[in-house]
Amino acid sequence: MSNIVIATRESRLALWQAEHVKALLQERGHTVSLFGMTTRGDQILDRSLSKIGGKGLFVKELETALEEGTADIAVHSLKDVPMDLPLGFALACVLEREDPRDALVSPRYASLEALPHGAVVGTSSLRRVVLLRALRPDIRIEPLRGNLDTRLRKLDEGQYDAIILAAAGLIRLGLQDRIRIAFEPDVMLPAAGQGALGIEIRADREDLITALAPLGHRSDWLATAAERAVSRSMGGSCSMPLAAHARWQRGGGLRIDAAWGDPEGSASLVEVHAEAEAGDLDAAAALGNRAAVLLRAAGAH
Repeated sequence: MSNIVIATRESRLALWQAEHVKALLQERGHTVSLFGMTTRGDQILDRSLSKIGGKGLFVKELETALEEGTADIAVHSLKDVPMDLPLGFALACVLEREDPRDALVSPRYASLEALPHGAVVGTSSLRRVVLLRALRPDIRIEPLRGNLDTRLRKLDEGQYDAIILAAAGLIRLGLQDRIRIAFEPDVMLPAAGQGALGIEIRADREDLITALAPLGHRSDWLATAAERAVSRSMGGSCSMPLAAHARWQRGGGLRIDAAWGDPEGSASLVEVHAEAEAGDLDAAAALGNRAAVLLRAAGAH
């Protein structure tokens, strides 16, 4: 097919992701170019995402480029992609997942336990806020916005004692040495889709579905589909303190763990899990929906 144009945000991590997909497509004989854009989510840095429209602010302009034909595909961090895409758009594939865990980054402290009483920890994720409060109710959690480099700069300037970031972004940019500790999911449950890349297209582009199919990673697509179904069923957005993470079991089944917390701190953390065979996207979504039912039954809302 003719040149494939990738719409991408212009942060260093977004460009890495777009270049990664470009290289994979070029290996398969396609001609590929990038179309860099700045989104509203990149421009508004003085307010939390939950107060300005959610993570969809990172994808709206890219979708406009797809709709107008300026670009053919958009590469997203899957956790930034709204659970329900606008009419006329589709997720063509999910690539093999990088490390889905959250990471503690600190110039002085080697672990969460090592932080002193009242230490300042930066994150703007409500999910991380409620999980951190459950682990260390004595620390002070302060908002942290900006791209990955901006967040690290604010940490290095001394504005925070530690910050929490996705391990995947640090690894992709060769910054894994900044990771003090990566939290195991049973300690800090990741966000739905964390560590995975998704490729969005116009739903009518059958040619692109065919071209992108070899890039998909089936087991990771099914796992993230289950996670996203939990969030969709709960009405999930970045304004909801919700975690969901699915893992394949040795017997072949898919286990999903989900957690919900009250951002006001008046209710205790709710944690559930469910397991099922998940051989296709519908079965994976059904598993995620079951986890959401369990969450609500346990008091999540």
